[in-house]
Amino acid sequence: MIEWLLVPVAYLIGSVSSAIIVCHLMGLDDPREQGSGNPGATNVMRIGGKKAAAITLVGDALKGLIPVLISKSLGVDTILLSLIVFAAFLGHLYPVFFGFKGGKGVATTLGVTLGVNWLLGCTVAATWFAVYKISKISSLSALVAAVLTPLYVWLIVGDINLLAIFIVISVVLLWRHKSNIRRLLSGEEA
Repeated sequence: MIEWLLVPVAYLIGSVSSAIIVCHLMGLDDPREQGSGNPGATNVMRIGGKKAAAITLVGDALKGLIPVLISKSLGVDTILLSLIVFAAFLGHLYPVFFGFKGGKGVATTLGVTLGVNWLLGCTVAATWFAVYKISKISSLSALVAAVLTPLYVWLIVGDINLLAIFIVISVVLLWRHKSNIRRLLSGEEA
């Protein structure tokens, strides 16, 4: 039963905002108050450049990856693993340490997919990169990857518990990108 403590631990790890910490350490403005107001790698790139964004992206991915890898090393079942995946993701969206105002969850989702299965994570990342290479629109890349992730989970992992949680994550990612979707549909997305 002690393994169930991994759920709140995953949430707490997910709650560490890489964007806010990176911006603070690099002497940049708080990403919640600049650009899009989103504490994520894309907004950090707008306000601090590629180096700050890359560090943020790696940090956000790691906070999804680490709890999943720890959980898998302890041999948790896929029901508990699914809850740990979701807790890390939820921590990024609603971080307890930063007033529950977090990012959209794209990089953390990448981290949890890499933790669940390296081929799954690489497939999700390749989808994002392929769409970005064609469109040059980060949000569109994230949306396409989010929509396809449950399909990849089913084809690569084949577990119903993980499929269910990644469907939920994909729906939440779409919801968190609703303003981006409106701008994409109106042709105004940068």
